[in-house]
Amino acid sequence: RMVLTERWATLGLMLLVGCGPPALDGTTDDTLETSLEQVRAALDATARAQFDSALVVVGMSGLDLSALFDGGAQAVGDIRDRLDGLSAAEVIAIADSIREVSRLERVQQAREEIEELESQKAEAFVAAEQLLGFTVERSRFTMRARQYLDPEPIIELTVRNGLDIAVSRAYFVGTLQSPTRSVPWVEDDFNYTVPGGVEPGETVTWNLAPNRFGAWGRASDAPADAVLTVKVAKLDGPDGEPLFGGITWDERDEERLLALRVSLQELEMR
Repeated sequence: RMVLTERWATLGLMLLVGCGPPALDGTTDDTLETSLEQVRAALDATARAQFDSALVVVGMSGLDLSALFDGGAQAVGDIRDRLDGLSAAEVIAIADSIREVSRLERVQQAREEIEELESQKAEAFVAAEQLLGFTVERSRFTMRARQYLDPEPIIELTVRNGLDIAVSRAYFVGTLQSPTRSVPWVEDDFNYTVPGGVEPGETVTWNLAPNRFGAWGRASDAPADAVLTVKVAKLDGPDGEPLFGGITWDERDEERLLALRVSLQELEMR
């Protein structure tokens, strides 16, 4: 009886092992293909879709894609080794783990870039407030006639340096627009290196001649009622280095920050 019982126990164990979920065999390309069909056949439609998606994640995880495109023998072997012996449930579980690691990495990257952009935005606002000390008192745009030559664009500026430091170079954004039109004739940046600089408390007037082949040169069709508005964008100090850090913030920066915040929120909710 003892011998008979042991035999039945051994047979039962063999049956239990044999009835386990099918696993992938990565010995060769053929065995992998055959075992894939067997594994997929044992799954319902929902699990099969999960398995197929997970298979790509696990198989490609950490794979050198350049090696795959350059011939691929070693890369294909690596994929077989990675999948060998795994059941469908194990492939899905490993893929979930890989996805989670990737999600956490993207969360961290998004947080770091958001922090960097928010710092840049704060510095830009501080710099913008400091730039208010350097003011444009008057601005005017004209096309100056020249004998035998095409008219030349002229930007006339009167600026006052209300800062406590000299300015060697000033950067501006100019907008030429008619009161009754929504689209500007010109919206472009320009700068001027000031001979001798602009000392604290000093007011100066410049007649600047931008490139007549550029945006300002093409503004010859602007009517007489077009108004030039000029904003100070950046300043260089007496040593030629940017004042107030030279930090800027524009619409693209704001859009990037908003997009990252939305992306981070979606990642954290997964």
